[in-house]
Amino acid sequence: MKDERELYMGRALRLAKKAASMGEVPVGAVIVKDGKVIATGYNKRETLKNALAHAEIIAINRACRKLGGWRLHMCDIYVTLEPCPMCAGAIINARIKTVYVGAKDTSRGALGSFCDLASASGLYHPKVEFGCLQQDCSNVLTEFFRGLRHG
Repeated sequence: MKDERELYMGRALRLAKKAASMGEVPVGAVIVKDGKVIATGYNKRETLKNALAHAEIIAINRACRKLGGWRLHMCDIYVTLEPCPMCAGAIINARIKTVYVGAKDTSRGALGSFCDLASASGLYHPKVEFGCLQQDCSNVLTEFFRGLRHG
């Protein structure tokens, strides 16, 4: 039986694949509170023509609406690719408890790879765990970008 983390990351991975099928960079995010999925998102920047339409931002907006407040301190987020600085900032400002990351992003990841906002002085520090379904998350991204280069 898969552990909880793999189930939630698996759902985020399915959302990433949906994004890819729409021509979006394949990133999916799932927010969980008390063992229940309360919000999801996937990249929609191209679809919505909006620089803010990242998977994490969409999921955080939905979670805030569902819970009726901006503090998500009892929630975890599962995201297939390490969040960029904008998304890491949103995660920190929402006070999300734990961030589960599938694939690292060494060129733009802001939770430890390129930079580390999660440990910056004066900010809230979520717990960050890397590697959940890492290969699967990496493969979706590799296949997407390979398709762009050869398509």
